[in-house]
Amino acid sequence: MDKGLSRRGLFGAGAAAAAILAGAPPAAARSAMTLRWWGNNGWEIRVGAKTILVDPWLTRFKTGTYTPAGADPRTPLSVDRALIDGYLDRGFLRADHILVTHGHYDHLTDVPYLAERTGATVIGTETHLSLVAALGAPDDQLAIATGGEDLTFDGYSIRVLRSLHSATGTRAQVAFPGTRPLSRRDRPRVISDLVEGGTLAYVVSGGGASVLDFGGANYVESELAGLRPDVLLLPPGGAKVTDYVPRLLRTLGNPRWVAATHWDDFDLPLGQAHDPNGGVAVLRKAVAAASPGSEFVVLDHLGSFTP
Repeated sequence: MDKGLSRRGLFGAGAAAAAILAGAPPAAARSAMTLRWWGNNGWEIRVGAKTILVDPWLTRFKTGTYTPAGADPRTPLSVDRALIDGYLDRGFLRADHILVTHGHYDHLTDVPYLAERTGATVIGTETHLSLVAALGAPDDQLAIATGGEDLTFDGYSIRVLRSLHSATGTRAQVAFPGTRPLSRRDRPRVISDLVEGGTLAYVVSGGGASVLDFGGANYVESELAGLRPDVLLLPPGGAKVTDYVPRLLRTLGNPRWVAATHWDDFDLPLGQAHDPNGGVAVLRKAVAAASPGSEFVVLDHLGSFTP
């Protein structure tokens, strides 16, 4: 059975997105940038013939993350190469850059294989690149970032921002914390081997639009001063962050579009977008209260829209 290009994934998701965006500007007023959601915080940003992927994770193996016991840290890492190849070989997925927001399994596991297959340059911290190198990514495709980089390429630009991971629990702790130096030794085997390793956010601009992505429900407000992205990719959560949504939207000048990201149960396969905690409804309400003029966007897996 082809787990990749289902009729629902190709057509149903796009129709759902179109319905959500019924109040958006006419097509003639839109940009040459297209955004597609691959589940979790996986995003494809296309500008003309160029493609940037953020945290692409198609494999989505079971970890128990959304059970009462939480993720089992001993869960083995795996990559569904046949699933990924199905998209790549049909030309439905490609990449010139892959941007890593942090090192956790649900953001990084598929990056080494995607880098190998596409030849894309991978941007991340020293820890992120250490992990992808240990998992087989080619050394000459790795570009270290620390935050503050402003990079220009053919038809698009990437700005790297220092950011923060979500903090949860009564002690506001980060899951699987830690860093590691750049090395191919000690190949990661289980999900707890993929440590956070610092968190980055990214602004991608091109085709007349810009998009800001956060891989976790937290941010460094001072890093965002003066930014005015057209699209904000925003995770639910942020319970431990003071005025998480209103402060962020105010700082960014109330973006035209706010798209929910990292809200689905990623223990389920690609194509089964399920909100286990009702986070989207809470986020929608918070955005409406803080920035009534912003369009709130929710996509199904493989759904896309043009800002």
